[in-house]
Amino acid sequence: MRCRAFALALLFLALPALAEERKGRTRVSANGLFSVSLVEVAPGQCRLEVTKESGPVWQLPQCLGNVDDFFFVSNDGERVWVLWPLVEKGKPPPPPPKVKGKKQKRPKGPPAWANVAVAAQYDSKGNRLQEKRLTELLNTRQLSEVRQLTHHFKWLEGTLGIPGKGPRLTDAGVVEFEPVGGTTQRLTF
Repeated sequence: MRCRAFALALLFLALPALAEERKGRTRVSANGLFSVSLVEVAPGQCRLEVTKESGPVWQLPQCLGNVDDFFFVSNDGERVWVLWPLVEKGKPPPPPPKVKGKKQKRPKGPPAWANVAVAAQYDSKGNRLQEKRLTELLNTRQLSEVRQLTHHFKWLEGTLGIPGKGPRLTDAGVVEFEPVGGTTQRLTF
């Protein structure tokens, strides 16, 4: 009985901690007028907030990533780029049907796991305006530099223990970053 009461007391003490909001790093637009951050209200429930000094400009009740991802807001406060440094691997396409007597050829081109979006631009309504896939940022030879985990991969320098400069917003309002093994990439609003 005592054990059950103790477990119940621990549960009540843990509930407020579970309900606490987690807020990602706030980033400011190049002109300094707007800021953006992702707030995780509960597991699987998020809100993207774009604010001005005077208060909220718009909110989007969607999980466009998690609090550890990189969010950059445009100078007009209407668009946001999201960079996902830890990405779930894509699924390989189904194998072609086997033909008796013929040797199976390996498919040419990049592996299926590399053909996933690693960055996307959204507007204030939640519409995806642009996206960048890993295969657009790295050639097939450079893919060997990507840090592979069991179900995910890490591809962005300056993040998750990968040495280098992290993603940044320039004074010109351009998002700059370096993928592993690649050259500096730029995303414009």
